[in-house]
Amino acid sequence: MRKLTTILLIVFAAAAAFADAKYDINGSVEWDTLQIKAAVSMELASAGIKLPAGRFQGEALVYSGYLKMIRSGILDVQVDSSSTIGDLVERGEFSLADAETLALQAKRVPAVLSPDFKNMLASYTLNIAAVSSALLRHEKPSQIMRTLNPIAAQAFTGIIIIASESLPAHGMKSSALPVPCLFPKIWDTEMNLVYERNMFELKNAAMASYSHQESIFQNNPSGLSDDLKALVGERPLRIFARGVFGTKPTDLIIDREDARTIISSNENRRLLSEGRVAIILDSSVLRQKF
Repeated sequence: MRKLTTILLIVFAAAAAFADAKYDINGSVEWDTLQIKAAVSMELASAGIKLPAGRFQGEALVYSGYLKMIRSGILDVQVDSSSTIGDLVERGEFSLADAETLALQAKRVPAVLSPDFKNMLASYTLNIAAVSSALLRHEKPSQIMRTLNPIAAQAFTGIIIIASESLPAHGMKSSALPVPCLFPKIWDTEMNLVYERNMFELKNAAMASYSHQESIFQNNPSGLSDDLKALVGERPLRIFARGVFGTKPTDLIIDREDARTIISSNENRRLLSEGRVAIILDSSVLRQKF
């Protein structure tokens, strides 16, 4: 705690001393790796930094710039079909201080000088699971829907929902390309809720992971990429989404029979509560720049 306080004091002092520093940021929300990445550069001359004496101050100022500029990237993260983190802040359900606390959790690559010695550069990586954990409020997970008429279902090792093309939008005469969010809901074709955030029992992971089509067409017996196999195992249930639902097309609709396969056994219901769910989306929606 003392170390963090010292860092913040240095950052604030640097920011006050060099308020005219010119920054640039290249950032992206990478849903396929569940990371928020940012590369920050600062023009040394604009901050009045002279090397080598000013290197430490320059590093502190770059970090100050990161904390200021990453905020918009965090606030734009889609939480669910109707809200971004920024929307939660406006409604008082999350605070800017909470967002800045998340920013402080990023892993840093030490600042370096550009080849022409005119800029100082640093990169930061924030795990999306940390953002997800900060927004989960329930102490005990809700029960996953059961069926009065269970079917004989194989015990699967994970669930893959393929939603990489435009799908019919429920209640509308249109279609939409599904997009990622922190807490996607899954419905069946009778609009029963199969999966939502309060059913997820882990607080140090994402309730669903995202990938692209190539990850399920690999040249190996399972057809899965190594990352995907680590999540859903060797024998996942593969499902084609039938539609999308919500203000943003983040929530997926699956066939009622596929839903029954999941909810008919404790083993398969546990796949939901443990977040062993992978959603396959079009590559164009998996990375969002800011």
